[in-house]
Amino acid sequence: MSQTSLTREQIQQLSQLSPFELKDKFIQLATDAQEDQPGQKGTTARAMLNAGRGNPNWIATSPREAFYALGYFALAESRRVWTADDLGGMPERKGIAERFRAWLRANPALPGCELLEACVTYAINRFGFDEDAFVHELTDAITGDNYPVPDRMLVHAEQVVRGYVGDEMFDKRPPEGNNLSLFATEGGTAAMCYIFDSLMKNGILKKGDKIALMVPVFTPYIEIAELDTYDFEVVKIEASLFTEAGVRQWRYPTEEVAKLADPDVKLVCIVNPSNPPSLALSGRVAGQIKDIVDTGNPNLLIVTDDVYGTFVPGFRSIAADLPRNTLLVYSYSKHYGCTGWRLGVIGLHDDNVIDAMIAALPQDQKDRLAKRYGTLTLEPEKIRFIDRLVADSRSVALNHTAGLSLPQQTMMVLFSLFDMLDQGQAYKERIQSVVHRRLDLLLEGAQMKIAEDDQRAAYYIELDLLAEAERVHGKDFARYLEQTHEPIDPLLRLAEHTGVVLLNGGGFDGPQWSVRVSLANLDDLDYLKIGHHLRTVFDGYITEWQQATGAKAA
Repeated sequence: MSQTSLTREQIQQLSQLSPFELKDKFIQLATDAQEDQPGQKGTTARAMLNAGRGNPNWIATSPREAFYALGYFALAESRRVWTADDLGGMPERKGIAERFRAWLRANPALPGCELLEACVTYAINRFGFDEDAFVHELTDAITGDNYPVPDRMLVHAEQVVRGYVGDEMFDKRPPEGNNLSLFATEGGTAAMCYIFDSLMKNGILKKGDKIALMVPVFTPYIEIAELDTYDFEVVKIEASLFTEAGVRQWRYPTEEVAKLADPDVKLVCIVNPSNPPSLALSGRVAGQIKDIVDTGNPNLLIVTDDVYGTFVPGFRSIAADLPRNTLLVYSYSKHYGCTGWRLGVIGLHDDNVIDAMIAALPQDQKDRLAKRYGTLTLEPEKIRFIDRLVADSRSVALNHTAGLSLPQQTMMVLFSLFDMLDQGQAYKERIQSVVHRRLDLLLEGAQMKIAEDDQRAAYYIELDLLAEAERVHGKDFARYLEQTHEPIDPLLRLAEHTGVVLLNGGGFDGPQWSVRVSLANLDDLDYLKIGHHLRTVFDGYITEWQQATGAKAA
């Protein structure tokens, strides 16, 4: 395969960009390559294959149908109260559950009604809800005619989502009491912003503090730490283990995890399953972190981003083992194909070290915080951190209008209840099989080897090209690649000559010569093509090496 048209100096400049910004350059090259393809005028000889972003190409249809059906019932309830041309009233609570059942009987052919009824019935039975209270909350929420009250999350919605988290993030074995309070947010990204902001505002973290990142990791965690707002000193916990055959495992050595025992490390960020390697945290590492908290660093804060947890059978978050120390972040975006909905939650156990640390602050800090939150209550010192997150998300002054929009919370509830039904579990198994099938096709085309691991989510795969070069052709070939090319050179060649867009693993604080492939956003056979193209690029380097050195390939 031909070399890229860019000079090495240009490539070095591009290497400074975030992988998500660098992706735009890859897309530009791939698009230009499409336009330059020979063939009949006005036709494209090759389609661009963009496996750079993690937006899935599936959606969960049935819970959306239930949502739309609920909307029709909500409008009927509104018109029942008040109807005048385009004007309706607010749904009434008294007797609404019976009216809901009557409406379902009257509309048996409306798509979504059957699942909607199953979800509502299941919720009432499992959580012991008053049926009028629950149906009214759903109906009023989807109408969106009120501000969110409570602002952190609606009462029934919080209980349902807590049940979902217990099922899917805790493997149906939640911490004792399952006293997890939830804050509904605009996706996982908002949750990240709110957490770091409130930890700083409340004096739990200070500018320049030492925090740890378990890397490779989702790039924004790296970039947030570097912002002048925080300027954290970052300790990297590197997934540097290899198999005896020279295949990277993407697992953490004991000595790396041991860095968390340093009491100066105030917080550790974990994406679990990891991004990009897409592996759930091993029991060994989770146990080691628990031992560190128990014996050496009891106030270590853990932020665990568990968005890909549903792709690993039997997944159990570290928040289940260390509930006092852990802020759990979850987003519905990947599992349900709803990135545009912006649905996420922050979970914090009611008995947590953050509230204890705030209570132990020096008096001058307590006075500062009492002034900050004093307009919300006469006893601001009693405001829990989970509620401070809500207030801080709206700069405190706008706390009375805080909270995730109610239609969004309604969709979150229906996604959660769908998962609790057999139908939802069957859906989960299907999407798990989809990404694993795509991984198999990618590896078949690339002829590359990865470590066997039963904790693999397979939403992404990170391939270490330099480790593969050394494993197959020896250290001389790997050394040649490092000396003569920049780590993003393979990605530029892929984009420019094949129309394939991948992300550079180095941008996730992974090995510089690694690449991230999203297994979620293209059709199955596209991954076989991507694998073939990746193999062609790799073989091109082998040919160059042989011509330059006279070496013979293995």
